[in-house]
Amino acid sequence: MIKEVTASAATPEEAVEAAKAALGAPEGADVNTDIISVEEEKKKVFGLFGGAPAKYTAKAWFEESDFADVENYIKVILESLGIENPVITFDDSDEDLRVTLDCGEDYGSVIGRRGETLDAIQYLTRLVVNKNNEGYRRVAVNVGNYREKRENTLRALARKNASKAKKYGRNIALEPMNPYERRIIHTTIQEIEGVTSYSVGSDDNRKVIIALEQGYKPQGGYNKNRRQGGGRNDRGPRRERAPKYEPDVVARPPRSDSSSASLYGKIEVNK
Repeated sequence: MIKEVTASAATPEEAVEAAKAALGAPEGADVNTDIISVEEEKKKVFGLFGGAPAKYTAKAWFEESDFADVENYIKVILESLGIENPVITFDDSDEDLRVTLDCGEDYGSVIGRRGETLDAIQYLTRLVVNKNNEGYRRVAVNVGNYREKRENTLRALARKNASKAKKYGRNIALEPMNPYERRIIHTTIQEIEGVTSYSVGSDDNRKVIIALEQGYKPQGGYNKNRRQGGGRNDRGPRRERAPKYEPDVVARPPRSDSSSASLYGKIEVNK
């Protein structure tokens, strides 16, 4: 989209500067100018009546990005983080809008812990982009190639835990992730035979579960027979168990009737 304005002044130079000021082009924009009309000076009649100074009209224009509002919005956020003169570029070549931030060496504060700050900027940018759009567009915001590095890390994480699931035959739960990162995990798991993935939880606690595909047998690790006492050959011969200690028992003589009598003597019943 091209934005242009016109301005007039007594000289060509003044007209051009006035047009540039009225245009309000951002710093670094490629501004074009041109003198579009000239009105010659009119002299007064008899030196008393009429007359007018010369007037030059200049036009200034530049090609404004379709995402100028989005760019200004992001700049406000970055400046609040202490980032000076950030450069923001847009790639609108496919269905997704890719936004790249150039913050010099200060991109650490823009990324934040585990990319939380960058994800927040991406979320807010997505809201602004889709505010007045009839359709929905996905937005990816990147800085310092963080997204590429994070994607490689997530793919390695997915492959590592897929191997664990195939070996031990149990489900592996990953830490909670945002939708963008969960999609990377799911895409990687689809490329690995014998495992599948699905998401559980809600909102910020939604995470990916990696599990064996139905009918796929674990490759090893968990041995049921070993839990039942099998596999002792690997640990050497069984040791003989020591005999149980049993103390000697001294037989006691049987108790006589007299021993069981009352302390008060034998009781006789009168007939």
